[in-house]
Amino acid sequence: MRSGLAMLFFLCSHMDMDRIDTARVAETLLAAPGWARVGLTAPTSHMRVEAAFELARVIVESVGGSPEPAHIDQLGLSL
Repeated sequence: MRSGLAMLFFLCSHMDMDRIDTARVAETLLAAPGWARVGLTAPTSHMRVEAAFELARVIVESVGGSPEPAHIDQLGLSL
């Protein structure tokens, strides 16, 4: 399992980032997949963990970090 502290360290030590812009984080959270936002309140811990990692992935991607590769079982959706 990934460490939340490691993710926070990555966010805070990003080269181009002096501080976290709360407005940008809020906009990113609102644009995140709905299942991830709702998933934080799920009754099962595994769903809360998956939702938290998805939200963290979206935030890291928005600040210019390289996103982690999708899970091998994840289906790609064409737009």
